[in-house]
Amino acid sequence: MKDERTKQFAYSFHAATDEKGFVLSAIVTPGNVHDSHVLQPLVERVIQNVQKPLAVAADAAYKTPAITNFLLENQMLPVLPYTRPKTKDGFFRKHEYTYDEHYNCYLCPQGQILKYATTTKEGYRQYKSNPLICAKCPSLSQCTESKHHQKLIQRHIWESYVEEAEHLRHAYDIKQIYAKRKETIERVFADAMDNLKRS
Repeated sequence: MKDERTKQFAYSFHAATDEKGFVLSAIVTPGNVHDSHVLQPLVERVIQNVQKPLAVAADAAYKTPAITNFLLENQMLPVLPYTRPKTKDGFFRKHEYTYDEHYNCYLCPQGQILKYATTTKEGYRQYKSNPLICAKCPSLSQCTESKHHQKLIQRHIWESYVEEAEHLRHAYDIKQIYAKRKETIERVFADAMDNLKRS
């Protein structure tokens, strides 16, 4: 099944094209396999059967620490779109908390330290504030809804790769590559859907 909302038999078609829209490789998976789990094997097939691409353009579903790590570590440029922060309105955004790489901690907008606490099995480092300080903070209501007055920030061990992909997004060449998606892979998917309806 695709998900709980859409109870139906479903498959997903994942494809890679070149800059002219020719399909270089494709993988079909059950519908409940997330897109992000398929990019690496798809790109590896392209490398094996054609050649290693200089850049890989994909939509927001692929903007993950694992994918950006894979692409950058293998000298391929990630071409990924802007993604909106998932913060509730009225709350500080994650970028307003400053990460200090040297001391491995975060600083909140009020200058308080969020110390490293642990790393989850999924690879997220957790940073927690001092609830005794937070309880008296004038910005508490913009920071957390925690009944314990403690702010928690998670940072993946490969977060720096996502940040590099976000930095690259502003380069002119990257913008040009991303703009080609609608003429290449999006057209392939549109043709596939059209052919499916006719069959």
